[in-house]
Amino acid sequence: MRAEVIAIGDELTTGQRLDTNSQWLSQRLTELGVPVAFHTTIGDDLDDNVAAFRAAIERAEIVVVTGGLGPTADDLTREALAAATNTQLVRDGESLEYIRQLFTRHGRSMPARNEVQADFPAGARPIPNPHGTAPGIEMSVERKGGKLCTLFALPGVPAEMFEMWEATVAPRIVQLQPEPVVIRHRRIKCFGVGESKMEAMLPDLIRRGREPRVGITVSDATITLRITATGKDEPACFTAIEPTVATIRESLGDLVFGEEDDELEDAVAGLLALHGLTIGVADWATEGLVAEWLERACENTSQFIKGEVNRSMLQTDAPPHDPAMAVALAEAIRQSTGADIGLAIAAYPPDFDGPGAQVAVAVALSERTRKLRFPCIAHPAIVRPRTAKQALNALRLLLQQTGSIE
Repeated sequence: MRAEVIAIGDELTTGQRLDTNSQWLSQRLTELGVPVAFHTTIGDDLDDNVAAFRAAIERAEIVVVTGGLGPTADDLTREALAAATNTQLVRDGESLEYIRQLFTRHGRSMPARNEVQADFPAGARPIPNPHGTAPGIEMSVERKGGKLCTLFALPGVPAEMFEMWEATVAPRIVQLQPEPVVIRHRRIKCFGVGESKMEAMLPDLIRRGREPRVGITVSDATITLRITATGKDEPACFTAIEPTVATIRESLGDLVFGEEDDELEDAVAGLLALHGLTIGVADWATEGLVAEWLERACENTSQFIKGEVNRSMLQTDAPPHDPAMAVALAEAIRQSTGADIGLAIAAYPPDFDGPGAQVAVAVALSERTRKLRFPCIAHPAIVRPRTAKQALNALRLLLQQTGSIE
């Protein structure tokens, strides 16, 4: 089985609100072993809703719809489902009475317009909504070739949708599956090469149709390899994933810095703690980004020492972007904080977006100071985080290779 998730509302198609319902539902469907093949977002237009429902019914075995079950004129899900399945709307007496009682319990009289919330396409089943006036809808629709599509329509209000999913929809989807199946993921985090270069280093792992599947995503120069396996239960999935993880680590070596939600600063913080080292940071080019990240990663330890450097502490008159300035900053922040390591990034050169432009980084230790340079070229939106990650990655590799980095 595969699924489609449909979200309805002008507030979504106009960008006024973020569609978090589709994300949540896709995560839950995946946990149940149902891969989501399509996401569809539709405005409050009857013809568009009908067309979208018909398309979804033909291409997915499970369709989950959110939104459009309210009592107002722009709530079209019931009408659109009836039109898409060539059925008539039928009023359900028990649902109508429940809605009336809900209003009574809240000390209010029910507006006549709310009666439409008890209307269902013929043959559909109500999905109870314990805390709202909009019952959900479950329908089984025969597709071309005789196969069935099961469609669930839920309110767009997240709190109501969550409760209805857990109580009714999820157990029903489990019943529909011919045998138990789950889908699980594992994410490997990497830094140091581009996306195409990494794919070339893992040629067989990225091919289509491979099991487990491996996908590549990139965010601010960090590459995530997402491994996805399908199995009868969670242990079976993670057992199937393990050989692929081993191949990735063997192929990429030090390019791998962590897993799941790890960031480079987390890897550095772990190594600092492992070796009992402290660090102070002066990052000119990134405007404090490296210090901010490390402070967060070290919040439960004493590895990061916050400090500042003023001009009188610098033993150089070099320009702000010069490597000598990076060295002076690193040595000054190490001295002022009393840390074992001083990490510094000089200013960007005046032509930082030009070919060959580099930013200077220095790592000050008790015995000596290491000087490093990294290319600045990157999209303007990621140049600052990329520089911060280049500096953190260099420190990570030093700590991994030599431990004390003396």
